[in-house]
Parts: sequence; C-alpha cells; structure tokens
Amino acid sequence: MSNVLFDRIALIGIGLIGSSIARDIKESGLAGTLVISTRSEATLKRAEELGLGDLYVSSAADAVKDADLVIVSVPVGSSGMVAEQIAANLKPGAILTDVGSTKASVIAQMAPHVPAGVHFIPGHPLAGTEKSGPDAGFAGLFRGRWCIFTPLPDTDSAALERLRAFWIALGSKIDEMDPEHHDKVLAIVSHLPHIIAYNIVGTADDLEAVTESEVIKYSASGFRDFTRLAASDPTMWRDVCLHNKDAILEMLARFSEDLAYLQRAIRWGEGDKLFELFSRTRNVRRSIIEAGQDVDAPDFGRHALDPKS
Repeated sequence: MSNVLFDRIALIGIGLIGSSIARDIKESGLAGTLVISTRSEATLKRAEELGLGDLYVSSAADAVKDADLVIVSVPVGSSGMVAEQIAANLKPGAILTDVGSTKASVIAQMAPHVPAGVHFIPGHPLAGTEKSGPDAGFAGLFRGRWCIFTPLPDTDSAALERLRAFWIALGSKIDEMDPEHHDKVLAIVSHLPHIIAYNIVGTADDLEAVTESEVIKYSASGFRDFTRLAASDPTMWRDVCLHNKDAILEMLARFSEDLAYLQRAIRWGEGDKLFELFSRTRNVRRSIIEAGQDVDAPDFGRHALDPKS
C-alpha cells in the first residue's frame, strides 16, 4: 500500500534538518516526487550524490512549482527572503511550512509574502545535533521528538491535519503553541544553553595561552559536553540570537540573577543552599529521562543511542 502523503514535496535548504527530512521521506515513500533546492551548487551536488531527492534545482522559485508541500529549512534570518522568492510560484492549496527555531520573527518575515489560497503553517521540530550540512542528516532524527506548530488564527484545519500526519509519519509527537510562547519556552530550553556554551568555550579558548593548552588537553566531560553545543552552526545561532532577542535577553537576565545567588552561596560557604539547588536540578534530569527525551546511560546515552532505533 502506498505511503505517499503528498504528490510533490519541495525542500528549500538541505542542511542537517533538511537532509534528515529528505532521508525520512525517501525511506518511507511519503512523496511521489521530492525536489531539493539550495543556493550552494556544491551543497546541491552533494545532496544529489547522496541521493536525497528526485530533482535538484538551485532556484527556490523553480523548486516549489506544483509542490503540494513546501518545507523551508534555512537559517531564520533568510526565511523572509525565501518566502519572497517563491511566493509567485506557490500553487493554490499548497502547504508552506518551516523548521525554524524562532516563530514570531519567521511569521513576521514570511506571512506578508504568502499568497491567498496557500496554507502557511509555521513549525519547529525539536531535534538536531551539532553537525551541519547534507552529510550530517540521518533517517530517524525526529523519532520520538516533539514538533511544535504555531498556526495562524485562520489556519485551515484540513491543511493542519495533513501536516500533522506528515510529521507523525516522521516519528514526531505534535504540539501547538502561540508563537510568542514558543519563543519564550525555546529561549530557556535551547537558546540560552547554546549561548552559555558558546560563552564558556570562548572563555576557555581565551585562557589557552595562560594554561599552556591544558584546557584542551585535560578537558573533562563537563567542558567536553559544552563544546558539543558550541560546535553548532554559527550562522543558524547568530540568526536565532538576533531573531529571538527579547525572549533571550529576558532569560539571560533571569540566569544572571540566579548566577549571582549561586556566587553568593559559594562566597559565604552556604552549603545548604548549594545542596538544595543541586538536588533540585538533579531531579530535572530525572524528569527528562522519564519523559523519554533521553536515556539513563553514561555520557548522556551518546554511545547507547542508535539513530535508527
């Protein structure tokens, strides 16, 4: 029995997320035809070498012709430009979605260009690694992970259900949020941790000369895991910071206040406060495991997880 959900799907952008979507589409036979587009000729050639799609075009406008589903998988700062480029070629009844980590900004950039009759449903799969590019993707990346929709008030219910069915076929769990609420939640669970990691690793890099390379030589698991986050795509995270500025600054302020509390507890030897905080945060880790968002294995389960399992 056919698994085709859309006769023609166009993927704009073929990095980690885009290439993982492409692999799942091909593996599960979810599209009659999968068209891949990216501005980089070298990246497009590599996608073709990997067999990620059926057709490969450098023009996003050409890619979306006759597409029933268009997925924009580019850094959030480029989403408005892409929407403007493809608007005239989007067919009536098509679903247009994205995978960006910020939603209010993406909606503000893309919505003005969406023609009447095209169903624009912003989305965000909460999955990824520190790798980037078409080689970084793998089938199963979204399995058991959340995909959040931030539908507009007039979103067509049938189109929303079709997009829901698509992400469920990729293995995702679905939730819906208001765009501003999404951005605040992601600021604390994703954006702030990455910013802190970039900052800590940057500080360590500044200390390299002082420590005569011992920071790298003796990096223990704590610092090593920060470097994993800090190895994420610089373009993507630059855009996230600029396009979720208000929520990130709010969370940074909260973090700075809590850090000052911790600093005082250390300075004044207040072991009871330190123990209470460390016990509370330990329970957060247990809750994440119980929610199925990680496994209780050494090294964050990194060596126990099979991407295809």
